[in-house]
Amino acid sequence: MVTAQSRYLEHAEDVLTQFLDWSETIGAALVMITGIEGGSVRDLGALMAVNASGDIAGYISGGCIDADVALQAQSAIAAGEPKSLRYGSGSPFTDLPLPCGGAIEIVIEPNPDSTALRACRDRLRARKPATLTLDAAGEFTARYQPKLRMRIAGRGADALALARLAKASGVEIDLQLRDGEDLDHAKACGFHDAIALDTPSDLPANHDDPFTAFVLMFHDNDWEVPLLQQALSGPAFYVGAVGSMRTQQRRTSELLSSGVPESLVRRVRGPVGLIGGMRDASMLAVSTFAEIVEAYHVQKANVFASTAIILLSAGQSARFEEGDKLMTDLEGAPLIRHAARLLETTPCAARLAIVGPDQLDRAAELRRFGWAVIENKEARSGQATSLRAGIEAAQHIPGVQSAMILLADMPDVSPHHLTALAETHAYGKSAAMSESSGVLMPPAMFSEDTFSALCAIGGDQGARSVFASLKNTVTLPITPTEARDIDTLADLHDRMEARYA
Repeated sequence: MVTAQSRYLEHAEDVLTQFLDWSETIGAALVMITGIEGGSVRDLGALMAVNASGDIAGYISGGCIDADVALQAQSAIAAGEPKSLRYGSGSPFTDLPLPCGGAIEIVIEPNPDSTALRACRDRLRARKPATLTLDAAGEFTARYQPKLRMRIAGRGADALALARLAKASGVEIDLQLRDGEDLDHAKACGFHDAIALDTPSDLPANHDDPFTAFVLMFHDNDWEVPLLQQALSGPAFYVGAVGSMRTQQRRTSELLSSGVPESLVRRVRGPVGLIGGMRDASMLAVSTFAEIVEAYHVQKANVFASTAIILLSAGQSARFEEGDKLMTDLEGAPLIRHAARLLETTPCAARLAIVGPDQLDRAAELRRFGWAVIENKEARSGQATSLRAGIEAAQHIPGVQSAMILLADMPDVSPHHLTALAETHAYGKSAAMSESSGVLMPPAMFSEDTFSALCAIGGDQGARSVFASLKNTVTLPITPTEARDIDTLADLHDRMEARYA
């Protein structure tokens, strides 16, 4: 029986689960939006499942065409043939105009590859981004992100009000509460898995991922800094805290004093909420939840959400004639800073920088811009050891699905190129590398299924050998200017002359 709740399923994970259940019993068709012109209630890739009896799970419009789509789907099931349909402007269904004046194109697939559907559903269940291509959709590939999850640490009415609102909206909740009375209230509201916060020095394990929002919902000086430090050290896309502007200023000072980089401290949103000055727990919950939903939709479009950015900066400057090349001046700043500031304000799963022993100035510069610095004691053995150190660290960070590899001596790489590289890699590619005049080079991206191979390379090899062994790869042109690296003083002088020519 289809309930009202299952009728209007929204997330691909839920629609695919219902489709797979129906396909094993009564038979079903999967509907996907593959094209949009003008306005649309749903986005590209939105899914609807229809079984042989006409039951529906999910929706693709505001109700204006779903009933007809269901009839078309039943017809496709009976005939065993897929359909491609257009509704709205330019459609043969003149009796079914879209009120918005636009048009949508859909495919109806009565016999999709259940293995591919199950793989997509299972990746989403595992909190991993996923893609799905239906045979009837041609080259169109839908891209899905995991559901929103919230971790709320707090006490009293504010924390419980936010948890209740988010749960009613279908959001997975990780609720952490300060004392026994709050835990009792939470369990009475159905939060039976709520966790007690015992001591600031022994926090519950952090299971945040790039699609988790963390919210601090209480005022307690002993707890605020440890909880915020923990959240900022992980991949949560949103970190927020209740309180006044004065409270936020105090927290900021305490976080900076505790050693948290300024770039990370700036991530803390406070006071939380789209509307300031909310004095009622229920209204504060609405205001905060709206802000989180807004941030989540930005995160869904962020191609770096599940990426660990790895900056290789442990080179020995062997060919540079005057000291440490990465700390030499370039346009009023150390050379390393140009790479360190790449994607500075772009949320990602992790920012990992690799340095060698005794490269303290490099480490300090990197920490200043929010990088987690990893010392590679084997740096003199070649670049492969630094790559391995970065990949091994990335493997232990929740939510990491890919790694982007940057070199610290390439000062002219643009954020635009990095974004284009990530977008090129996002659609199911094992790896993507930059290419200049037929030469493969960093920046490069590799999916998690290549991490073992990357860790196995040795000597001064880069990632090219692994890239060459893969089949599902892609290259992206990089301009000669961006491809320039600095190895010698002559390289530095040539770069400066070209810059001002």
